[in-house]
Amino acid sequence: MQLPPSLTLASAGAALTALQQSAATGAGKVLSIDASTLQNFDTAALAVLLQARRLAQASGQVLQVSGAPPQLAQLATLYGVAELLDLAR
Repeated sequence: MQLPPSLTLASAGAALTALQQSAATGAGKVLSIDASTLQNFDTAALAVLLQARRLAQASGQVLQVSGAPPQLAQLATLYGVAELLDLAR
């Protein structure tokens, strides 16, 4: 799944819907999320990624986030969830 360039509280609902569809139709042992286009985000982005982790775990998958911008990793560290999302740097 590709995250949108902007992921804020206003757009989190649509992102969660897309995530749930992607997780439901995805095959394999990895739920892959590409964050490389993410430019504008707030803590809602972390909420979406944490939900992705929960969905992955519920279906026996592993969450893999690629291309996360450094600011997202910093925000995850600030909120204490960087290791949960494998964003620790």
